[in-house]
Amino acid sequence: MKKLLLTSLFILSTTTPAQAQEVACVSTTWRVVNNDKVCVQAFHDPDIEGIVCHLSHAKTGGVSGALGFAENPSNFSLSCRQVGPLKSAKGIPLKQEKIFTQRMSFLFKDLNVNRLIDRANNSIVYLVISEKIIDGSPFNSISSVPLMPWGTQAPMVLFNNK
Repeated sequence: MKKLLLTSLFILSTTTPAQAQEVACVSTTWRVVNNDKVCVQAFHDPDIEGIVCHLSHAKTGGVSGALGFAENPSNFSLSCRQVGPLKSAKGIPLKQEKIFTQRMSFLFKDLNVNRLIDRANNSIVYLVISEKIIDGSPFNSISSVPLMPWGTQAPMVLFNNK
């Protein structure tokens, strides 16, 4: 039983999604309490060192926004770039993976960033979407990162056969 618990904790600790750091927020609508804003966050791909993504999204203000009960709109933008040599301890799986999630309402709505692999064009594509329990949203944004050498580093093959 103890071994099973330790193994479960290890697996959970190695598959945690990315954590975002807030870069800044800009007010878009004045309110008496807590303005509406567009906020920019940065997060690193949790599996591939050398890639950073910047995500902008709308935040509803007012009393409900301050208390965390407001539903934020599904308006966002995503930009991902290579910022150093690409390194991956386990390689990039050839399947779609959710790498970042953030709540957009108290209960029913999430913002998700998925990593997609475009093997034919030697690129990683990041897709941000809004998911609701009942119905999703067609709003989305993508960003592509070509798999290229950095500096004098030799070309790197990151794909594995999983």
